[in-house]
Amino acid sequence: MDKINLTIDHKQVQVEAGTSLLKAAHQAGIKIPTLCYLHLEDLNIENKPGGCRICVVEVAGRRNLAPSCATQCQEGMEVRTNTMRVLNARKTVMELILSDHPFDCLICAKSGTCDLQKTAQDLGIREIHYKGEQSHYKEDRSPSIIRDMDKCILCRRCEMMCNDFQTVGALSGINRGFMSVVAPAFEQDLEQSTCTYCGQCVAVCPTGALTEVDHSNHIIRALANSKKTVIVQTAPAVRAALGEAFGMEPGTLVTGKMVSALKQLGFDYVFDTDFAADLTIMEEGAELLKRLTNFLNGHKKETLPILTSCCPAWVNFFEEYFPEMDDIPSTARSPQQMFGAIAKTYFADKIGVNRKDLVVASVMPCLAKKYECQREEFKTDGNPDVDYVLSTRELAALIKQSNIDFLSLPDADFDKPMGESTGAAVIFGTTGGVIEAAVRTAYELYTGKTLERISFEELRGMEGIRHATIDFNGLPINIGIAHGLGNARELLESIKAGTSNFHAIEIMACPGGCIGGGGQPLHHGKSGVITARQRAIYQEDVSKPIRKSHENPYIKELYDEFLGGPLSEKSHHLLHTHYFDRSKVKVVIPKTK
Repeated sequence: MDKINLTIDHKQVQVEAGTSLLKAAHQAGIKIPTLCYLHLEDLNIENKPGGCRICVVEVAGRRNLAPSCATQCQEGMEVRTNTMRVLNARKTVMELILSDHPFDCLICAKSGTCDLQKTAQDLGIREIHYKGEQSHYKEDRSPSIIRDMDKCILCRRCEMMCNDFQTVGALSGINRGFMSVVAPAFEQDLEQSTCTYCGQCVAVCPTGALTEVDHSNHIIRALANSKKTVIVQTAPAVRAALGEAFGMEPGTLVTGKMVSALKQLGFDYVFDTDFAADLTIMEEGAELLKRLTNFLNGHKKETLPILTSCCPAWVNFFEEYFPEMDDIPSTARSPQQMFGAIAKTYFADKIGVNRKDLVVASVMPCLAKKYECQREEFKTDGNPDVDYVLSTRELAALIKQSNIDFLSLPDADFDKPMGESTGAAVIFGTTGGVIEAAVRTAYELYTGKTLERISFEELRGMEGIRHATIDFNGLPINIGIAHGLGNARELLESIKAGTSNFHAIEIMACPGGCIGGGGQPLHHGKSGVITARQRAIYQEDVSKPIRKSHENPYIKELYDEFLGGPLSEKSHHLLHTHYFDRSKVKVVIPKTK
């Protein structure tokens, strides 16, 4: 590409044509503050609206100041990022933003991780010279996400993620002038909108305008109740990211320390959602083989491809936009819900506890899990299979509140039987992992032969849509993979149009899969974080003594003692589900205090 030569703060800089002044400055080691700008390099996501004007710079020959995020470099350009005019403009803009912002930082969920707070500190803001009326907007509390638009600075990051990347269209800028706000159409609550609760809006919000519904107090009360037996399950992606909240490098595995911390918090049993991931493979894999065998035997009405159903945000998306294709996704519940169903039946019986006295908590990278556990189909006589869900961020905060020195904790092991899992289960945490786990088991069950090559590199990567063909001993199985709901939409449209030749498709709502979930530690666009988490997931897979779900001895025991076999009547009742047409009937969850 053509090269552009320019000067930034008297430094000679050479960049590729089309580079923004902001990027050019960063390449030269010159920091320019930003608020509305967002760049997730790992995922090739970039938002550059130029709306907040915090990143303005002075360009020789240009009368007005230029927003560096939205201004391209030109040959011979002379740029100053630190003149008194620039610094005064930035401070003025920041003071104007703060003049219409609540001052409740002490109790704000984003305090300490708030980009607005940090930028104000960096700019040396100590008083607000502009005082006037503050806008006020109703609070919107859904089962997963809280919208407090009094704290919104109209950066539009959430809108970009929701519309451009996820193609959900739940959020957009409405009204004009002082009454402008980012909200669902007709100013509906999120619960009445097309929101899937993926939480990507929360992940990119620079303030406390978008936060998760916190279940920490429910967990604390349950742990303090001597009449309750409280157990916890932890999702695979959590162990690859939790350490970041304690200053560890992204991609540091903290499985053992995490288990130690949970035991110190007082949970009676600490289990692994990976156990239920192995169980999911048994059910979902059996469903795939059943459909595939029927199709090959001439049952042309058998529906293919089969779509994975582990991700609740993806299920919400499917129910909203493609309900007429409800025979395509697997009916298998997510690992979280399978775990809860088994915990409150099989395990409760084993330890002699009534299901209503057993509290099941989850630690998840995903905010949609908070919604999923409250759906009516996952309850028995009003008692949910999973009671409460903590995000990875919330667990980190709870550990800190409890004065636990996480970094010095010894490694501990999960409890048995629902803490034993395989390498196939842990890779559920990344895009491509669910289908790779399924292939490891489905191949051996279909062919009757031992799979020598356990790692399927062709199913891995970070491309938004991937295709691969796996040879099942002479039978080619075509597999599709998508992460991010915009990419999922593209694959679903191809199925709808009849142009898809896939036998199985894995879909995850979040960028990178669960490792990039809306409940993970905020990375503020830092490059390499998502890929580092992915490497950690595969690292734990390789370290496992068993790497195929059907070889998990505790899963075999569960089927022998309780379920009978995959797709049995009991497993169908406890481990499978059905879907709704959300475009016609909103699944509204009763609000909890």
